[in-house]
Amino acid sequence: MKFQDYYESLGVARDAKPEEVKKAYRKLALKWHPDRQPEEKRAQAELTFKRISEAYEVLSDPEKRAKYDRFGEHWKQGQEFTPPRGERTMSREEFERAFGGRGGFSDFFAGLFGDQMRHDFAEGKDGHGAFRERGADVHAELALTATQAIQRGKSSFTVPATTPCPRCGEAGFVGQHVCPTCGGVGAVRTEQRVELTIPAGVRDGLELRLKGLGEPGEGGPSGDLYLTLRIVSDGSYRVNGSDLETDLEVAPWDALLGAKVELRTPLGVATVTVPPETPAGTRLRLRGQGLAEAEEKRGDLNAVVRLVLPKSLSPRQRELLRELAGRVDAGAER
Repeated sequence: MKFQDYYESLGVARDAKPEEVKKAYRKLALKWHPDRQPEEKRAQAELTFKRISEAYEVLSDPEKRAKYDRFGEHWKQGQEFTPPRGERTMSREEFERAFGGRGGFSDFFAGLFGDQMRHDFAEGKDGHGAFRERGADVHAELALTATQAIQRGKSSFTVPATTPCPRCGEAGFVGQHVCPTCGGVGAVRTEQRVELTIPAGVRDGLELRLKGLGEPGEGGPSGDLYLTLRIVSDGSYRVNGSDLETDLEVAPWDALLGAKVELRTPLGVATVTVPPETPAGTRLRLRGQGLAEAEEKRGDLNAVVRLVLPKSLSPRQRELLRELAGRVDAGAER
């Protein structure tokens, strides 16, 4: 295996102070954690993450670091290990000396990541510590069918989310080792279900800002999710920019004599006038009844006439249709 220069892996000088090593590791751990990478880059991210974690394990331990500085790649050879002769309970005084006084865990965390981290914890989430950093904004697209856009209501989808690590409780470490569950980040990636209320005037390309659903912050607030809506065709409506096209089912006698038919549009229910003797395939345009555009304009809705028979016909209706079919056949023979 190729020798790894731990200082180079963390990007710090050989005389870097412990706090500089910690800061460099934390920054790289957040950047290269596999759960924060797209699927195609996850394998490479895992290798990089393992290298920086190994480097930090050595350089954060004064004894290991001294041996590494002295022997280089052969620092592990000849290390002595004396197994414990039995279990021993740490006294309160030893605990306080080891973890930074009577401040408990927050002091330990401050010793790990600097006094500013303790200051941030004391202030609470609304504080203004120097190392607080807002999370990055995230951009995504959500496809809505034309029917969903017209009927509005709600649409559910999932977005990546971050929750505190259940193993280390956000510390990033288990004992003196990097937490294997979160890799030292203190949080794990999950998915969060979001229920979106489709707004009135929805249009293709409309961008919505969902506050706090972006990347988590570094001691600061999470970023926002900018969601772009894309409206696509479905079985009921065909989308052409801001114009819509749909089939208008008309009974043969209504097409012959003329009728008024109700049709659902993005603005509600419209009444379509079918002129007498309208042939199948006729396109009836409803201006301004399509999808919204920018600057308060709307596209059109085109209703294509389709001749259909009702699901149930009375005996008299069947008789009239047969009579009509006979007259049509007789006219064709002439």
